[in-house]
Amino acid sequence: MTRAIMIQGTMSNAGKSLLTAGLCRIFRQDGYRVAPFKSQNMALNSFITDRGLEMGRAQVVQAEAAGTEPDCDMNPILLKPSSDTGSQVIVNGIPVGTMPAREYFAYKKTLIPVIQKAYERLCRKYDIIVIEGAGSPAEINLKADDIVNMGMAKMAGAPVLLAGDIDRGGVFAQLYGTVMLLEPDERQMVKGLIVNKFRGDGSILEPGVRMLEKLCGIPSVGVVPYMDIDLEEEDSLSTRLQGGMERTDSALSRADIAVIRFPRLSNYTDFHVLEKDGRACVRYVSRLSELGKPDLIILPGTKNTVEDMLWMRQNGLESAIKKKAAAGLPVWGICGGYQMMGEKLLDRDGTEGGKAGFCIAGMGLFPNVTVFRSEKTRTQVTGVFGRVSGIFSALSGKKVSGYEIHMGETCSEGDSGAKDISVYSRGESRYFLELREKQLSGNGRKTDGICSGNLYGTYVHGIFDEPGIASGVIEALLAGKGIAAETSGECGRDYRAYRESQYDRLAGILRESLDMPHIYEILNQGL
Repeated sequence: MTRAIMIQGTMSNAGKSLLTAGLCRIFRQDGYRVAPFKSQNMALNSFITDRGLEMGRAQVVQAEAAGTEPDCDMNPILLKPSSDTGSQVIVNGIPVGTMPAREYFAYKKTLIPVIQKAYERLCRKYDIIVIEGAGSPAEINLKADDIVNMGMAKMAGAPVLLAGDIDRGGVFAQLYGTVMLLEPDERQMVKGLIVNKFRGDGSILEPGVRMLEKLCGIPSVGVVPYMDIDLEEEDSLSTRLQGGMERTDSALSRADIAVIRFPRLSNYTDFHVLEKDGRACVRYVSRLSELGKPDLIILPGTKNTVEDMLWMRQNGLESAIKKKAAAGLPVWGICGGYQMMGEKLLDRDGTEGGKAGFCIAGMGLFPNVTVFRSEKTRTQVTGVFGRVSGIFSALSGKKVSGYEIHMGETCSEGDSGAKDISVYSRGESRYFLELREKQLSGNGRKTDGICSGNLYGTYVHGIFDEPGIASGVIEALLAGKGIAAETSGECGRDYRAYRESQYDRLAGILRESLDMPHIYEILNQGL
């Protein structure tokens, strides 16, 4: 019989995702078939499975930690914010529409059977399910229709471990206040308390933990130290996105990579492999004053290409980037960033949230047009770089893999109804990638993207992840600065092997700081 345990938190960014991943790795190391589960996730970082279905990247990380293939059953409901009040709703890996918050709150009651069936399918394949909650279970205005915290715990019959974030202060008030705001039957479901992200002398904290146990009537199952684990984070509160200029001085001897931080930035996990190489300085830029003199500008993915194009135009970043591109500075667009680099953005069906037929000019760096339609491209791809121009010519012929997830089709200007993406030649522009896509209908070959001089664009997320790609980019940038590149950079190693080592390190820290025998007792007893 499948057993389940649930990690909930006192707030967003309390460390639920990392704790869930760590427990998945521990249970896997102990010989169990284990899977993560989060009934509803809100994030702009998403992934495409081998069946062409979309899910949150946090559950992909947790699946990797568990040693199993990502499956959208692990995250049956994904919300991708497209504005301050609305989100695209993805159910069982497929978009069902964009809804304002009030409409979704009424709609989500109909999703309970979807969540139940996804969870039951996992139960038939795994010994242990580690469930992650969202935000806080003490949001008293939302509890009546909860499908992701205590409502999910009841559905699964899962005992709950409640984590508080001591790094942000007030952890005792967090944990005690959360417990006291729960209904009596919900309090009975909380079987352990975790103080997370602790820095300092544990003996000083110990008396407070003992008092907290008495106040709550719930035992502590551990104090987890602040962990320097190099794994992908949830997007909304990531500290990786902070600071546009702090590191520019130290970047003089490194490859200085400026990633434009769009308001609706998505899939910045594309740059994790670049960030962890000490030879590069990756910084996220949201103001013209932060741009400085980078060696490479990256236009990343976005949930709303049109709105973020206009944002960049209004704050002066577009003009500055075009000037730098004209001077020969490398610019690389991925997904929405690639779309922006073209001549036009045509929202034929109102897909981007505006009026149907709405059209704006792009940056004009590539001779192509993007037409937005309601159907989303969702596919994994493998392939090779074609004949690459400019500073990154050494990437020619190298293997690449990743996934596509976008609403628009990009084609040559004058062929805006074309289905084949970026198959054209104008001047020195040429195709970028030769790919094989894995879709529900089977395998198909295609080309993707465009390169022209030092300008590069592609729809492929994860394009830097294959061995040799990120290191090749960094070494080319250093050579362009006249700096001899050391070949010992982290991203010269196998990125997947590196991530595996981080999961093992995470599990080791949690084994030392959590009372795992007690957690196994909680798991075995259930509710």
